[in-house]
Amino acid sequence: MSATGVDDISQLPPDLPVPIDDGACDHLTGMRVPSIALPSTSGRDVCLADLLGWTVVYTYPRTGEDGLAPPPGWNEIPGARGCTPQTCGFRDHFQEISALGAAVFGLSTQTSAYQREMVERLHVPFEVLSDAGLAMTHALRLPTFTFREMTLVKRITLFIHDGVIEHAIYPVFPPDRSAEEALRWLEGAVSSN
Repeated sequence: MSATGVDDISQLPPDLPVPIDDGACDHLTGMRVPSIALPSTSGRDVCLADLLGWTVVYTYPRTGEDGLAPPPGWNEIPGARGCTPQTCGFRDHFQEISALGAAVFGLSTQTSAYQREMVERLHVPFEVLSDAGLAMTHALRLPTFTFREMTLVKRITLFIHDGVIEHAIYPVFPPDRSAEEALRWLEGAVSSN
């Protein structure tokens, strides 16, 4: 809680439930990313399958809205809370990840218009992709959950090289350390090539 008594979405409460590894991403390593163009917050379409070199994609359920507390019940869902701190982590480590030759993208099932507000507010230096139609989510069989009639993707970090998923971190917890964990894995992968 902030000094005003409002739940600050940029901070993680200390008592969040920890998500468990239910095996829902075990099939991803070695999969070729399907040729699906996703709308980006930059206004263009991005086909992850066509990108050469390393690409880091972090998926997240939904970003909060500035000044609004998370909806009732959100904090009780294991792995749901933390999209803003996760995105800020990737923003803060963007230069280090880029220096390793990797592109960075966020991905959620929200619309690009909704995502654009977050990108502008948080000064995010990379594109966020919208899978509002769930095409990529279904094609890769990504784990999801339903909240208030919305289908939301669970938090995963994908490491894609020349269109093939080389590694997936799942579950991601705590989300505010997701970018650091991604950077460490990528450093190891790049140094071993």
